[in-house]
Amino acid sequence: MTHPPSGDQAGTPAHPPTHPDPAGQPGAPTIPSQPAFPGQPGGAGQPEGRGGPTSAAAPSQPGAPNPSSIPAAPPAYPPYQGTAEPKKKRGLLIAAIALVVIMVLCVGGGVVAFLTLRDAETGEGAKEPAVAVDEFLTAVYKDRDATKAAGRVCAASRDDDKIAAKVAEVEKYASTYQNPRFRWTTPKVDNQTGERATVSTRLTMTTADEKVADQELRFTVVQKTGWWVCEVA
Repeated sequence: MTHPPSGDQAGTPAHPPTHPDPAGQPGAPTIPSQPAFPGQPGGAGQPEGRGGPTSAAAPSQPGAPNPSSIPAAPPAYPPYQGTAEPKKKRGLLIAAIALVVIMVLCVGGGVVAFLTLRDAETGEGAKEPAVAVDEFLTAVYKDRDATKAAGRVCAASRDDDKIAAKVAEVEKYASTYQNPRFRWTTPKVDNQTGERATVSTRLTMTTADEKVADQELRFTVVQKTGWWVCEVA
């Protein structure tokens, strides 16, 4: 494809513009999915000059170069493909997914089954359902004290060996990651009927290298001599 000679005042310049034709300019980096415009059109679709339509019949001035000697316009730039995601970010994403899986195992791996209470409660439970949940979470995830955690579980569901194993599991994950910290939202009573209540909260684990994992928890607590945790789901 050739352009009209440079001497034609209504035609395009003899040399291609410094900046690429907007038709071939890559898409904006902030919107990678935006489709690229089509490449530079052929001779029949050559855009009109600023002064009006191009006239192929306009006489050339003396000394103008032969149109056949003018090189073709450069091809349009390829569509913007976007920069490749750094491998480091991919590694962080994989690590974050793994952390979420660990949180599921850490929290839900040993769910305490709800059983009908027997008249075997010793000691005094918490004054409120939400308090029982908060004290249980504190014992497991902050104090990491199996005995203290067992003291917040109802007698029907209490298994000292399993509770101790769960605390040891939390300790193991705590030593695997950089300074992990556990926190949870204020326990909320979703439903309470007589001597049974359902309490929910969100447990969050954060590490020093900014990995974060969340886990929604729902507790069933019962009242006998105070409120006791009997199920975690």
